[in-house]
Amino acid sequence: MKILGIETSCDETAAAMVEDGTKILSNVISSQVELHSRYGGIVPEVASRQHLLSIMPIVEKALADAKVRHSDLSAIAVTNGPGLAGSLLVGVNLAKALALAWGLPLIGVNHLEAHIYANWLGEDKPVFPVISLIVSGGHTELVLLQGHGEITRLGRTRDDAAGEAFDKVARALGLGYPGGPVIERATQGITPTYRLPRAWIKGSDDFSFSGIKTAVVRLAEELKISPSPNPNPLALDLAASFQQAVVDVLVTKTVAVVGKHGVNQILLAGGVAANKLLRETMVRRSPIPVLIPAHILCTDNAAMVACCGYFRLLQGKVAGWDLDVVPGLSLGSSK
Repeated sequence: MKILGIETSCDETAAAMVEDGTKILSNVISSQVELHSRYGGIVPEVASRQHLLSIMPIVEKALADAKVRHSDLSAIAVTNGPGLAGSLLVGVNLAKALALAWGLPLIGVNHLEAHIYANWLGEDKPVFPVISLIVSGGHTELVLLQGHGEITRLGRTRDDAAGEAFDKVARALGLGYPGGPVIERATQGITPTYRLPRAWIKGSDDFSFSGIKTAVVRLAEELKISPSPNPNPLALDLAASFQQAVVDVLVTKTVAVVGKHGVNQILLAGGVAANKLLRETMVRRSPIPVLIPAHILCTDNAAMVACCGYFRLLQGKVAGWDLDVVPGLSLGSSK
């Protein structure tokens, strides 16, 4: 079965073709990073307008790259939440129009669940039950998957998501946007020396990154580090120390839940999962195998949406024409 996936939840316009849930036939992504970097963050209205301009050419290219006609498709899968309302509307409305015109089933996909399913697009496939750590600009969640569609949320951030904290720290130190990649690049080869606070929230699997973000900002003020396109060694040391602290918390709390649930693997997911330190630390400290998607599949893409849509289609989870966007869509049930 060939599934067309469409993703417009934030600032990437993407379309992809995936066969039988595991084989990528095409994966086209149009990034808006340069457009939003001048503002130091995503401007929702700008993002939705850019989606409108890009979406049809991206879908047409995904079909052409895969050498697939619409008559070859089995369904169309589209992200309907969580995300920016205006951005989501562009993808959902196009998916509904194409599904109606082409007589295809329509599948609504949770963006966070799609990130997890990026792990089905690698050589090694997940074996249930598994734990997944989802880390992105807007979300940090720890979930248990006992089967397709059987998701239980174990923990989540109580304030800033990990990626959001990276963005804010990078902005405070003048390193640029988006925060995760620029901090990773700027701190290569730097040994962190600052001992920053970690919020462990004892007795809970939840996360908190607001405190460490505030600690970095205050320390930068004390050290008289001002935002600059040419950061001094103190700023880079502080950024490296921040990255180390965030990774330490993410890995420690993820590994801690493994023994509680008897899982087979840990799955990394989301844009921050592309971070080299996080990937290496998780693999080194985990007592069980760790699956990590390719870098291009960690950030927002439509291949993961098509993959997730395939497994939802197998379960008969097809959306009606009343499918709507849900900007605050949650993932799974709480423990």
